[in-house]
Amino acid sequence: MENIRSETNNGVLTIFISGRVDSNNAQETEAAVNSIVQAENPSSVIIDFGSLDYISSAGLRIILHLKKMISDLKLINVNSDVYEVFDMTGFTQMMTVEKAYRVVSIEGCEVVGKGANGTLYRIDEDNVVKVYNNADALNEIQHEREVARLALVLGIPTAISYDVVRVGDSYGSVFELLSAKSFAKIISTEPDKFDWCVDEFAGMLKKIHSTVVPAGKLPEIKQTVLGWVDFMKDYLPEDAYNKLKKLVSDVPDDNHMIHGDYHTKNLELTRDEVLTIDMDTLSVGNPIFELGSMYNAFIGFSEQDHEIVKRFQGFDFETAKRFWFEVLKKYLGTDNEKKIKEVEDKARIVGYTRLIRRSIRRGGLDVPEKKEHIEYWTQELLDLLGRVNTLSFLRNEMEIEALKDNLPQVLEFIDLHLESADCPMKPKLQIDLAVEEIFVNIANYAYGQEMGRAVVRIEVSEEPICVTVTFIDNGIPYDPLAKEDPDITLSAEERQIGGLGIFMVKSTMDDVIYDYKDGQNILKLKKNI
Repeated sequence: MENIRSETNNGVLTIFISGRVDSNNAQETEAAVNSIVQAENPSSVIIDFGSLDYISSAGLRIILHLKKMISDLKLINVNSDVYEVFDMTGFTQMMTVEKAYRVVSIEGCEVVGKGANGTLYRIDEDNVVKVYNNADALNEIQHEREVARLALVLGIPTAISYDVVRVGDSYGSVFELLSAKSFAKIISTEPDKFDWCVDEFAGMLKKIHSTVVPAGKLPEIKQTVLGWVDFMKDYLPEDAYNKLKKLVSDVPDDNHMIHGDYHTKNLELTRDEVLTIDMDTLSVGNPIFELGSMYNAFIGFSEQDHEIVKRFQGFDFETAKRFWFEVLKKYLGTDNEKKIKEVEDKARIVGYTRLIRRSIRRGGLDVPEKKEHIEYWTQELLDLLGRVNTLSFLRNEMEIEALKDNLPQVLEFIDLHLESADCPMKPKLQIDLAVEEIFVNIANYAYGQEMGRAVVRIEVSEEPICVTVTFIDNGIPYDPLAKEDPDITLSAEERQIGGLGIFMVKSTMDDVIYDYKDGQNILKLKKNI
């Protein structure tokens, strides 16, 4: 028949059917298909419908008969109208049916982002396409779309792919990113926005890491890192390997979100909105694993060759180091360089483990220059393993349901930070008292009869040492500072009940600041130590 041709490669028979398959030609079409199948006796069959315009129920019967003959049957390049027929009749549940994808060219397109699994190109003013490294990336694309939707539902601003296309020999996901610029581009071309980028970058990181993910929705990054550790068994002394495995194994399990590939090319400013992209590496776990990969992106990869970060992110190594330090400082909520360095050393352990494994797997031991890098990273890792005894660290922000029953968790969180800052007992008790009064007030009144959440943030600065505790809720607008202080000179009979809590907070703190912004009550307590 003129509308049928075939080819066989490595035991896979591909049959091309074009035009129409309906009641008028179904019998003839089926006979031709069966003849080809019987002659080739293939292990699997692909029907390419790239030139098929129409199929009726008579044509569907041909496919059903063929499926009974050949269990490994796949339909590809199905146009939207024909795909709808297969979908409504349940064929997409019985076998693989792949839609036809429009073809997009990236020739001459600007690279606006690059991640572990693909590269982002701007194809016009409003749209970008992520081209995957894996030529058979349809499953990856489906996974990324699903986890990106999950992230969006959980409150993380991200771009959602609205189309899948063919790009050369691979596939791509198309996103609408109106006039978007990556943070890498902003840092490299608008140095006056460096501090703004630090604030937004660290803020988004905190938002991601404070997001609780329902059980089973994302993989656990700790298991991935343990896989990196197991690889190192043949490349580290036994005691160092055992120490590394214990450090990672002892990291507490965590159900908070991890981006997995968080760097300045994966954060985009589109008009006035900051969006995360490249979501295929989303997982759950302790943030030290995220920080390890971030250290590599800004410093680790480029320690021995400073041009690497320039080629990858567009700014020089000194800028990368400064950005990493300022982000870590903002993320941890402290300017104490010793504490920042302690967390950085923990991140370096994770980062170097990944770098060594990656380079060895890519043949680095056979290339003199890369072998030197591996030896450097290994020596640094051994030094760190000799003096770091835990990968855990304190985070300066928690989000929790605004319930009085959760007060002990809030106080424990605050006290851990105060102990870390060597806070004397008297100011510690005063801060605890103030925290209790404010949190209980939010729990009792902020949301009325509804359930709500509260963010509690603690920051410790030096010279002089000052503790700032910030409470944020989305409840009823209420300025506790607007209420007049109670007259404490009155007798018990003359006193009105209430008002003492905020009065004690104001009396024991050095400063109390209230603001209502973007639908949120924001109350800051400051205490000089």
